[in-house]
Amino acid sequence: MTTLPTPDVRPANPRFSSGPCAKRPGWSPDVLRDAALGRSHRAKLGKTKLAQAIDLTREMLQVPADHRIGIVPASDTGAVEMALWSLLGARGVDMLAWESFGAGWVTDVAKQLKLADARIVEARYGELPDLSKIDFDRDVVFTWNGTTSGVRVPNADFIPAGRKGLTICDATSAAFAQKLDFAKLDVVTFSWQKVLGGEAAHGMLILSPRAVERLETYTPAWPLPKIFRLTKGGKLIEGVFKGETVNTPSMLCVEDYLDTLNWAKSIGGLDALVGRADANFAVIDRFVEKSSWLGHLAVKPETRSNTSVCLSIVDPDVVAQGIEAQAAVAKGIAVALDKEGVAYDIGAYRDAPPGLRIWCGATVETADLEALMPWLDWAFAKEKAALKAAA
Repeated sequence: MTTLPTPDVRPANPRFSSGPCAKRPGWSPDVLRDAALGRSHRAKLGKTKLAQAIDLTREMLQVPADHRIGIVPASDTGAVEMALWSLLGARGVDMLAWESFGAGWVTDVAKQLKLADARIVEARYGELPDLSKIDFDRDVVFTWNGTTSGVRVPNADFIPAGRKGLTICDATSAAFAQKLDFAKLDVVTFSWQKVLGGEAAHGMLILSPRAVERLETYTPAWPLPKIFRLTKGGKLIEGVFKGETVNTPSMLCVEDYLDTLNWAKSIGGLDALVGRADANFAVIDRFVEKSSWLGHLAVKPETRSNTSVCLSIVDPDVVAQGIEAQAAVAKGIAVALDKEGVAYDIGAYRDAPPGLRIWCGATVETADLEALMPWLDWAFAKEKAALKAAA
């Protein structure tokens, strides 16, 4: 492959980071002008805004009325940890892992909580584990969409309605871009900075009635830090799910989240958000299908994420030179496109196989992805030529 001419069209917004993700189209700091700054979050104004964030989340995600929704500290990580530390230990648990964040929850359960009756059901990057091996008489912890592998569960059909254990689902890069089956999910967590492009540090915790029952009838053997406590005197602290947060939230971030939720509502809600992400993924999928050098990391089409799209360098000449050559080419592409101001932060996650990761969530414009595709060819040709010259 020879060097290609520089493409004529550039993405209007080169922000393709997988988190924090691009702000919604048309966003500006002016949308924050009504934030409840310099006021107590427990005052009427602050509590009203926090309750609005919960109510709009329920409406946009189509969360059933009998599920509680709470705003909790420390982003999605905090929400997942709160669930793990508060709920696990009542029965055995199956831990699913097929990428780095799922593997992180395995570490917490096995090495921090030290649960002896924890089974690990895992798969390599690019694949799902064998879901038929899961025992739903036990609790089950899994990510809906593997942010660092681009592999998602296609649906919740593998979860039985009559399960005895709880299902705890980290849905941080799926919520608002993929439809979650809340009838099959007892705990759902996510953060604001993914599909809606909100700001970081706040997590969302959604509990089914079954999860609430567990909280009110089971006390873990280990001490719980204050920020993890969801019950008092054996009863759920209902205020947490009405906007009375465990600790002080950023009202600036709350205002930004409200703006993104209202934008989502204005364009048609969940169906429109999913449609935007699907259209964005389709741009890359069509490009990969015709490409001789780029492939999907996710092996099966039905498991490919429509948000965190992970790609591998599959050019035979590069592959023949080994994993280090693939890593060098992928890094070179990411650096070159960053330098050109065409695409920021598209390198693979540090623990993932070498490649590219391009965010396709609902705040990304399809036209920007279409403009990016010729630049990928341009950057690859440049890096392959450099690799050949150095050989």
